[in-house]
Amino acid sequence: MEESDTSAILPRDFLSAPTSEDVCEAPVEAKDAEPRSRGTAGRPPLSCPLGVTVEPVLFLSMFSIVLQTPLYMQYVWERISVDVGYNGTRDRGCSDSNRLPDPAEQEVETLTAHWNLYINLGGFLVGLLVVTLLGSWSDHVGRKPVLIIANLGLAIQALVYLLVMYLRLPLVWFLVGRLLSSLMGDLNAIIAGCFAYVADVSSRGSRTFRVAVLEASIGVAGMLAGIIGGQWRQAQGCINPFWLAVATNLAAALYVYLLVPESVTPNPGGAQVFTCEHYRAIGRLYCSRSSGGQRRTSLWLYLLCFFLVVTVHSGSRDLYILYELSAPLCWGPELIGWGYATKYLAYLSSLLGLRTMQLCLADSWVALVGLASNIAGLVVFSVANTTALMYTGYGLCFLYLTSTPVLRSKMSKLVKVSEQGALFASVACVEGLCSLVSSVVFNSLYPATLPIMKGLPFLVAASILIIPVAIIGTLRCREQEPDSRDNPGTS
Repeated sequence: MEESDTSAILPRDFLSAPTSEDVCEAPVEAKDAEPRSRGTAGRPPLSCPLGVTVEPVLFLSMFSIVLQTPLYMQYVWERISVDVGYNGTRDRGCSDSNRLPDPAEQEVETLTAHWNLYINLGGFLVGLLVVTLLGSWSDHVGRKPVLIIANLGLAIQALVYLLVMYLRLPLVWFLVGRLLSSLMGDLNAIIAGCFAYVADVSSRGSRTFRVAVLEASIGVAGMLAGIIGGQWRQAQGCINPFWLAVATNLAAALYVYLLVPESVTPNPGGAQVFTCEHYRAIGRLYCSRSSGGQRRTSLWLYLLCFFLVVTVHSGSRDLYILYELSAPLCWGPELIGWGYATKYLAYLSSLLGLRTMQLCLADSWVALVGLASNIAGLVVFSVANTTALMYTGYGLCFLYLTSTPVLRSKMSKLVKVSEQGALFASVACVEGLCSLVSSVVFNSLYPATLPIMKGLPFLVAASILIIPVAIIGTLRCREQEPDSRDNPGTS
């Protein structure tokens, strides 16, 4: 598609003037401040009249993942309960927070946490290598092939999970399904491709909000999937919802092929996928001496903040269901579905909060407010022994997702247009590493701390977030100039 067609794809109200905070960041070449041009080879067979690009892709992919996660974890819980002879009764003693722990229930919790660890560990170890290749490869061949391949992989994973439940195969087949999906990129490749696409087509001034809109699509998908999955699970069991997961991934792949215009001009000769050049491109991004020292240092520090924040998000997310299934909360499928929906509602509240706070605060301070919201919610989760207190924690987290779009946007503004694919490939690898580390740490910490304090992992997570608070605050104070204090950014 020609450069003149960009305005037809992106609604003009998404764009805004560059912020004063952008001026404080390391300079990037003038040509990198504008969206990349697209060649005529990137024209899709059809055109979308709604002015959206990859937001529906991330929405459908995330809907599939969020629909599956609580269902397969509840299925694993039930299979293990049968194996260890635990009858699964939730009403006996659930109102008594001081009752002695049931050894059978603790064994089920521990084994379920360990299986979740094995599945995540295997999937993310494979995905860590594959996403790097696919993300950097997309700089040469375009974003669309990566998005299509990864969605087909997620559909295969859901089909394998269906076979496990229909045929009551051993639980290790859940790991097989996850590995097959990881070999094709998994969700991290979709996230990398979508954010790189938005960086391609957005201006510097609008990028933070465009990234936040993309993350909000994750929240809407999670909210709907949580509600639908919980109600459907209670009505018909675990199996039928997985057919919807297969359909949404296939629909996402078809949408990319038919309606998404390519955001980069593919190399005429194509590019190899399995080559070390993709790894070298990422190495040059962070270690090249041609890059300014201050820019490189800022990029490393923002990446560290991103790693810590996403590790806390992933680790705590793994524990919510286990925490809610067991005493003293003893939630059933419907309450778990509503809890998942409430948690993902924070994506929308964070988007609205980010846009509102940008009217009077620079992006860095917006991120700090989000981190404070996250810390407050985790502290409440650590002592939650009633449904009302658990929902209070969800309410305090209503701004906790304003930090990640700010960090993504800041990293994107520190690199050239031609490096966006390599950047978001590395960010996707960091996300995979976050999931790996969080699965190992939190799924091991949770059963180990059950005899001491059930909510202790949430306090550990809150403590970790103090580190990015200090880093972001320090970087902002170093970047700040007199004119930016007088006129805070509004992007």
